[in-house]
Amino acid sequence: MAELWIGNVDPDTTDEEIKEFLSTYGFPPFDDIQHIASEGSRPAVLLSFGEVGPETLRRLQPRVHNMFWKNRTITVQVLTERSE
Repeated sequence: MAELWIGNVDPDTTDEEIKEFLSTYGFPPFDDIQHIASEGSRPAVLLSFGEVGPETLRRLQPRVHNMFWKNRTITVQVLTERSE
């Protein structure tokens, strides 16, 4: 399982818009999405990919990191595995 963090996402962005945006740049469909509210002006989403490893996301990440999308520059990071 791998996770992808997308920061500075427009808060009005729908899950479907995120899915379409990422698929345009070759990302596989995500399994789960969690919207992370922000006290400031930079909300984020955390995407989980059950069948994709972090190395796959690391190859795709440069395609969208620091991209200007929906009037914001987004930051995209592949999260390391965490134990819960």
